[in-house]
Parts: sequence; C-alpha cells; structure tokens
Amino acid sequence: MKKALEIGGAIASVVLIAFGIAAIVMGANGVSTVEDKLSGEQITGTPDMTPDAIATEAEEAGLEGISLPDCSVAEVPIDNGEDARCFAEYMRVHALEATGGYTYAQMGRFEAKPNTPASELAEGGGTENEEFAVIDSESGRPADNGARDIWVTATALSTALNTSYMADRLSVFGIVVGIALLLTGIGFGVLVATGVLRERNT
Repeated sequence: MKKALEIGGAIASVVLIAFGIAAIVMGANGVSTVEDKLSGEQITGTPDMTPDAIATEAEEAGLEGISLPDCSVAEVPIDNGEDARCFAEYMRVHALEATGGYTYAQMGRFEAKPNTPASELAEGGGTENEEFAVIDSESGRPADNGARDIWVTATALSTALNTSYMADRLSVFGIVVGIALLLTGIGFGVLVATGVLRERNT
C-alpha cells in the first residue's frame, strides 16, 4: 500500500509538472500571437488619445454622461492587449463625436430627405421609412445613413480590439495557472523523493 502511494505520488508530480509546463507554453504562445497580430495591423494612437485631450474634445462636442478613458496611448504603437483595450475606449468616444452622441439603435437606417416629418425621423437622425429616404443616384436605392455606418465600423473594430485584450488576459492567466501547477508538481515530487509520505505512513 505504501509503495502504491509513493508511485501514485510520483506519477501525480510528473503529471502536474507536465501540465504546468504545457500551460505556460500555451499561455506564452497566446500572448505572442496577440502581439504579433496587433503589430501587423500597424495601429498607432492618435495625438488626442490622452485623458485630458479627449475630455476637451468631448466637452467641445457636447457629449455628456459618457465614460471617458483614463489611459493614454497617444503616439503609441498598439501591440498588446492592454493598449488595444485602451485604443478601443477612445474609438468609442470618437464614434460618439461623429454621430453627435447617438448610438446605433438611436439612428435611422437611411439618410433622411430634407423636410422629412419629425415623426419619421429617428432620435439620432436618419429614418427607417424608405419613403422619406434620400435615393442613391448610382444604385437607385435608399442611401444608407453615413453616421450609422460610422458607428457600425467603429463598433466592429473596437470589438476586435477588445477581443485581443480578452485573449491576452486569458493567456496571462494560463501562464499563472501553469506556474502554480509547476510549483505544486515540484513540491509534490520533493515530498515523494525525500520520503515524507513514506514516513507519515510508517
């Protein structure tokens, strides 16, 4: 029985060490992948991406009650998850500035004709009624609301950047878990090697 416990302890130690190493390698690879992909996009923060500068812009644009970033990525290459998340926060503010403070759901799908009745206008501009939509001269179809398209594009890009941040954090967490498993396995192996388990069962 004692021998079986020693063998079991040795196997558990090896398994923990193996899983720990694997978790660390996978986590490090995840972080590297995120950084490589972000670097490949050649994204650099604009000069106004500082808390003070964006606060001034938001005030001038008449934006009220919105959350402003407290990080800074001005003139900084975006090549890691933390900076990607920060950049995404600034993108949201820029999108709100472009739409007059309105979000996707508050704007109409189509560009509205001049003198469109107020009842047919969305809160943030544009209309859902094709009858009052501007007609695109090339396609002959109702013209899309440009401000709404800006919001869609900004949301898509910021979602991708936030996903990079999440992937980066999960990779770091994997590294931390891997280190914990590795240390546990080593500690367990030391106990087995020094005969502590055997002595306690004597």
